Amino acid sequence: MRRTLAVAGALLVALVWGGSLAAAPPQLHVLFVGNSLTAANDLPGVVASLSRGRIEARAVAPGGVSLEDHWTLTGARDALESQSWDVVVLQQGPSTLPESAANLREWAMRWADAIRARGARPAVYEVWPDSAFGVRLAFPAVIRSYRAAAIASRSVLLPAGEAWQAAWRRTPRLGLYGPDGFHPSRLGTTLAALVMVARLTSTPPSRIALPYPAKTAALLHAAAAEALRS
Repeated sequence: MRRTLAVAGALLVALVWGGSLAAAPPQLHVLFVGNSLTAANDLPGVVASLSRGRIEARAVAPGGVSLEDHWTLTGARDALESQSWDVVVLQQGPSTLPESAANLREWAMRWADAIRARGARPAVYEVWPDSAFGVRLAFPAVIRSYRAAAIASRSVLLPAGEAWQAAWRRTPRLGLYGPDGFHPSRLGTTLAALVMVARLTSTPPSRIALPYPAKTAALLHAAAAEALRS
């Protein structure tokens, strides 16, 4: 009887510890290379928070810089070389003009090659247009630009801009822009982070808890899911 209880106890301990280990998600080390659209509201920190420990993030994101600038001026290449990363997220401005789109494509390709050489996956963070230039008219160019850059560089696309569009189709006046009409509000940053966490961890958006009332959270979940399907 004692032997049976001892064996049962050992099995229970093994199950408890085994379950804990199995449930512990792997941690992704993510480097963000961007500008103030990444730095606003501490997007990397929001990504880490929403992931509940699955993502550890660091950023090199001074204001107003492009991926070309990052290659030579900001120390981003040193950050890439500084440790082993799982994913490196690339972002610059809306890049709606033809020459800007070509620049984004060229430097996304160069960065992606360097990222893969370090054993990491490159990802492209699709943003949104400045509201001063007509959101409806400018958005298609932003999406084309970032999609082309992701395809050319063989990078993961993080379609935050398309998630914003999907949210506005549900609630047209949703406050995703901050006061300057370009940088995101906290809500806009949260939606972008939700898209990133869902894609990078292969988690359905609806399973990622958000710090908002149920109705708002459901809207963001639906918008992120729609963007990730497209």
